[in-house]
Formats: sequence, structure tokens, C-alpha cells
Amino acid sequence: MSARQPGHARRFRSSPAAALAAGTAAACLARAAYAALSRRPPGGGKLWTRTNHRGEPVTLVEGPALTVASVAVSAIGPGLAPRVRGALAVAGAGSAAFGGYDDLAGSGSRRGFRGHLGALAQGEITTGAVKLGGIGATGVVSAMLLGGGPTDVAVNAGLVAGSANLLNLFDLRPGRALKVALASGTLLVGGARGGPSPAAALPAVAAPLAAAAALLPEDLGERAMLGDAGANALGALLGVAAAASLPRPARLALLAAITGLTAASEVVSFTAVIERTPALRWLDMLGRRPVPAAPVPGRDDPPPADSQEAGASAAATSP
Repeated sequence: MSARQPGHARRFRSSPAAALAAGTAAACLARAAYAALSRRPPGGGKLWTRTNHRGEPVTLVEGPALTVASVAVSAIGPGLAPRVRGALAVAGAGSAAFGGYDDLAGSGSRRGFRGHLGALAQGEITTGAVKLGGIGATGVVSAMLLGGGPTDVAVNAGLVAGSANLLNLFDLRPGRALKVALASGTLLVGGARGGPSPAAALPAVAAPLAAAAALLPEDLGERAMLGDAGANALGALLGVAAAASLPRPARLALLAAITGLTAASEVVSFTAVIERTPALRWLDMLGRRPVPAAPVPGRDDPPPADSQEAGASAAATSP
């Protein structure tokens, strides 16, 4: 045992340098991939253009750019065991592929687990249902590559698939999903101490978080968005990092939190909660374009509809 400790110590000490190298490479590759995809989007720009919450056009090529950079650097970068590299590659590429399929082929008429499973119960196979099933399978394969007993495989599969789905639920406003990912990855590195492989956490999150940070200005500037491909891939990569580095109690607690938030999203709007919470709203708006103020009605402007309805009701009940 003592003969192996120095080597382990060297690997742990080298993890910051390995993470810095991987992060720098991923950030540069993400910017290069984004520029190339923006110039010549596969299938044409119209295929990758969507309308954001302001009604303005944005491109979805941010997602593939982030995925390419994260997966490529994780596959060849230093500081990771082969099994972790394999799991990151499968989780990132698989989740991006199924998410991209939903991005490009989905109609958006069905949303959430309830919508897709409800459609499935009626015999309709939506692109979202295919995505959910595919990401679930991706999570299982990734967990098997990481190894462990049946319990660990089940928990890790849930972490990968659950993280992929949950992060996508935050991709509703500029920069929101990327901010959540950056905060989650930072917390993951801090919480990995005491896990089966604490030194794996930093190199595992370095590439995806650096790619996310490199593309954050495009997202905040409302020129691009992650889409399902990018959000699912980024969440899955963080799920693999958690599965590879956290102790089992922490993984179980994290899986419970992911499950709870996913269930809550079916009945509660995350955007509404953020808007009602000053600290969360400040973080959500950090770096974003200001939200236009609601116009103030002038003396000659008609009153709002609810005021009109209130006035009509009062008139009807007056003697």
C-alpha cells in the first residue's frame, strides 16, 4: 500500500496542471468549432435557427460546438483513467446526438415527462420520448464503463441521465444553463474529497466547464443557445464526473436532489421561482441584456384589459 501512495500523490498534485491544459484546449476548440459551424451550419442556417424569449433569432450551433470540444479534449486530455474517458465520450456524444435529434426534428408540442409519456400512452412516439429513452440508455452504458456493482451502476446511470435532463430544463433564458453548470461543476470538485477517485473530479469537469465558459458570451449576448444537444451533453458530462468522483452517499443524495427537482419542474416554473427570489434573479440577470421595462399607460392610453374588465364589472353591479 505504501509503495502506491507516492504515485497517487503525484497524480493528485498533477491534476490542477492537467485540468488547466485540458481547459485551455477545450476553450480554444469550442471557440473554433463555434466559428466554423456559424460560418457553414450543416444543412443551412435556417435549420439551426430558433426564436428566443424576446422573439429574436438565435442559432443552436453552440450546442454541437460545446460537445465537440468537451468530448474531444476529454478523450485525449491528461489526468483521466481510460474508463472515465470512455464514459465521458459516450455520455457527451450520446446525449448530444439524441438531444440534437429532438432539436432538429421535434415540434415542441409536447414537453416534459408528462407530455411525452402521455403521448406514448396514446400510441404517439414523440422525438422527446426517443430522446429520453436514448439518454437513459446512454446513462446505462456510461455507468457500465465506469464499473462497480449493480447498485453503483444503477445510481451512476441515474446521475448521468438525470443530470442531462435537468440541465436542459434551465436552458430557458440566456446563460442560465451555463451558469448552473459552472456552479455545479465547481461545487462537485469541492465535494469530491473522500470519494473513490477525488483526483478525477477536476480533470473530468475541466473540458466541459472551460468550453461552457468560452461560449458563455455568445449565450448571454443572445446570439446563440445550447439547445437540447448542448444542454443534455453538458449535463451528462457533469453526471459522469460526479459518478466517477463522489462517494456513494453523496451520489445517492445528489440523485435524490436531481429527481426531486425534475419532478418539481412538472408543476412549478423554475423561471417564476427565479423571478420571485431577488438573489437568484440577480444571478440570472448577471451579464444579460436588460429586460425592457413595461410601458406606463399615458392619460390618453386605454387602461389595461384587467382594468377594463374590473370597470365593466363595477358598472354592472352599480345601482
